[in-house]
Amino acid sequence: MSLNPAYEILPGDPACGLVLLADHATNRLPADYGSLGLPPEAFERHIAYDIGVEALTRSLSARLGAPAVMSRFSRLLIDPNRGEDDPTLIMRISDGAIIPANHPLSAEEQRVRIERFHRPYHQAVSEVIAETERASGRAALVLSLHSYTPHWKGVARPWQAAVLWDSDPRAAMRLISALRDIDGVIVGDNEPYDGALSGDTMHRHCTVAGRPHALLEVRQDEIATDDGVALWADRLTPVFTALNDEPDLHRIEIFPSRTDRIWA
Repeated sequence: MSLNPAYEILPGDPACGLVLLADHATNRLPADYGSLGLPPEAFERHIAYDIGVEALTRSLSARLGAPAVMSRFSRLLIDPNRGEDDPTLIMRISDGAIIPANHPLSAEEQRVRIERFHRPYHQAVSEVIAETERASGRAALVLSLHSYTPHWKGVARPWQAAVLWDSDPRAAMRLISALRDIDGVIVGDNEPYDGALSGDTMHRHCTVAGRPHALLEVRQDEIATDDGVALWADRLTPVFTALNDEPDLHRIEIFPSRTDRIWA
């Protein structure tokens, strides 16, 4: 295990050809940022991190023997799943919560956060992918884990899990099909978000390079407890194993991005 203020790398066998990512794994803040002026309860909400994803990523990494990269800072500090020029890179307000330390925000402070947290995280992702490809002798299959709220603005989200993708259907379509084969599981295809976003983690490390990938979202009430995490780890382990065994999910192929569409 490798720890850094910006990221944690979970060990695995790079020769397996699979890399797991968790952009929003934690609600942690460095001590010098205090609480960003927010009350403690704000950090228990989805605005601070993807609930359940850290535990799920740890479990899957251990079961699959695959390396994983997880962020070690709250998305309220800076969002690693956004490009450096994205206006939502550092949120001033998120789901009704004003973040006092982010508004106003100087250009210098934005630069500091990019250099201390955003860039090191993405450098770690690049290095783990590169090591996996050196060890396996083929393109890495990259699977990113996220979670979303059961409701948004009073509207229930029926999907228990969702697969987000931009233009490369290879891993995404097979992942959707495999999850829909699980009894009773409702799976969204680019719901409740669209997976095409210029500069996000999948675009930066996979879409542009033609690397096979998919982003899996699990509804937060499904993985908010240890039992829920265990259930989804049981479900996903054979699914991810089967995906990783597909030869064409370890080949470079460029699919032009649909980045004229932005996440809702």
